[in-house]
Amino acid sequence: MTAAGKRGYLQSRARAAARRNAVQALYQWELNRQPIDGIIGEFQTERAEMEKADQAYFCEVMRGVVLHRNELAERLEPHLKRAFPQLDPVERAVLLLAMFELVYRPDLPWRVVVNEAVELAKMFGAEQSHKFINGVLDAAARATRAAEIGAA
Repeated sequence: MTAAGKRGYLQSRARAAARRNAVQALYQWELNRQPIDGIIGEFQTERAEMEKADQAYFCEVMRGVVLHRNELAERLEPHLKRAFPQLDPVERAVLLLAMFELVYRPDLPWRVVVNEAVELAKMFGAEQSHKFINGVLDAAARATRAAEIGAA
C-alpha cells in the first residue's frame, strides 16, 4: 500500500469511528437534550474508542446536526411514512447524521454517506432498520444530490 493509500485508509477508519460515536452521542442528545458541548466533552474524555476517531469530524458533525436539526428533519420528512419524531431514536440519530453529510459535506460521495449509514443501522438499530435507512436515504440523496447522482 502506498503512503497516500495508507493515509486515506486510516482517515477513513478514523472518520468511521467518529460516525459510530456521533450516532451514540446524537442518540443521547435526542433523548436528554443536554448541552451539546457537554456531550462532546463526555465522549472525548470517557470513551476509549474516541482515541481512534477523527475528533474534528466528530465535533463538526455533532455541532452541525444540532444546529441544523430542524432543517435536516424537514428534508427527511417527505421520504418517511410516519412523522420524524415517531421514529426510533437510533434511526433518528443515523438519519440526522447522514442527512447532515448529504447537505453540508458535498465532498463526501452520496454512496459513501448512504453505505456508512446502513452500516451504522446494522450496528446500532433494530433487526431490519438498515433496510429502512437505506430506502429513506436513497430517496433523500436523489432529492438532495440530483446532479451528482445524475452524473453517475
